[in-house]
Amino acid sequence: MTIRAKALAGIAALALASCTGTVSPDFAPASAPLESVSLTAPPERDQSELQVLFWNAEQRSVRFRDMESWFAGHEVPAASTSRVLPEGEPFSAEIQADIAKLMAETNAAGVMVLQDGKVRYENYGLGLGAEDRWTSFSVAKSFTSTLLGAAIADGFIASLDDPVTVYIPELAGSAYDGVTVRQIATMTSGAAWNENYSDPASDVAQMNRYVLEYGPEAIVAQMKTLQREAEPGEKWVYKTGETNLIGLLVENAVGLPLAEYAQTKIVEPAGFEGGMFWMVDPRGGNIGGCCLSLRLSDYARMGQFALEGGEGVVPEGWFAQAGDSQVDFGDSGFGYGYQWWTYPSNSYGAQGIFGQAITLVPEKNLVFAIISNWPQATSSDYRGDARAVVQKIVSGGG
Repeated sequence: MTIRAKALAGIAALALASCTGTVSPDFAPASAPLESVSLTAPPERDQSELQVLFWNAEQRSVRFRDMESWFAGHEVPAASTSRVLPEGEPFSAEIQADIAKLMAETNAAGVMVLQDGKVRYENYGLGLGAEDRWTSFSVAKSFTSTLLGAAIADGFIASLDDPVTVYIPELAGSAYDGVTVRQIATMTSGAAWNENYSDPASDVAQMNRYVLEYGPEAIVAQMKTLQREAEPGEKWVYKTGETNLIGLLVENAVGLPLAEYAQTKIVEPAGFEGGMFWMVDPRGGNIGGCCLSLRLSDYARMGQFALEGGEGVVPEGWFAQAGDSQVDFGDSGFGYGYQWWTYPSNSYGAQGIFGQAITLVPEKNLVFAIISNWPQATSSDYRGDARAVVQKIVSGGG
């Protein structure tokens, strides 16, 4: 099987899971910032083995730490100088017990908590070690958002208020006519989308069919079929397809796959201690809405990088905007920013299926990173349990 075919198989298998690598031979970026990003291609596997949502708990526990052995992608090396995370004052015995209980009850593979850039808690489960990586699912959306900010700072994208069609002209004549980059960043395009994972006719389920039928053109081919159900900016609907559009938009503007751009815009400035793997789609570019793998400590470093504002990488105030409620969900205190979820008490975060999350509390300079293997893809109860622990820390329980 060729690298392109493996990438095709990978994105097809992950069409549902992407809610929540390496450039193929014919992806020709204008220039590469560093030459150390490399293509990985796993052994040929039967399609039935690649249906991530249908892996059992034991399979997920083994494979979530080794996605590069299952799917084609970019391997990005560790930063040339890793950010040191010194030890901080440990939490109280009560807080440590609360986190240990959370890990046991939600089948977590690891938790790291930083405060003021220091490690106040670090623990692992499911046999994971500090040097092992774990897949992200939709946590990757917030990485893609950060690269959008970097592309604006670098002048590749003039403004969030530019029409999407400036960067993806193939969408002209579709529901995305008149939609701005800001509106897809906040998922308020007005295009109708169904992200029901149990419905085989849903748009997220149909991603699989478009990949198989259209290959490298799948993202645009599917998004062009969507109908408009509201005026742009008026209605929020969660759409993994739109984060994939952001990834395509950034790659078109910059001339590099997301992983290569991330090497200089995230991995190096955040000081990742380990390498990063980011899965490719049939174009040979990266999947904007899903599928990068990191060490637990590098999830935490990403959170710290965001807390500190990403100086020199994104526009000034970018994370304050990205992590603020551009869309409010009623009076609940929850909302959505630029591919970051917003929570009560002025906190925000990245989250993905099966229990991956980076939660940031700027007022406390706190990062809470957790990676998990939940029994099911989504759970509002488990998500709420994690937020409750964070809130207890914030309230002075540490």
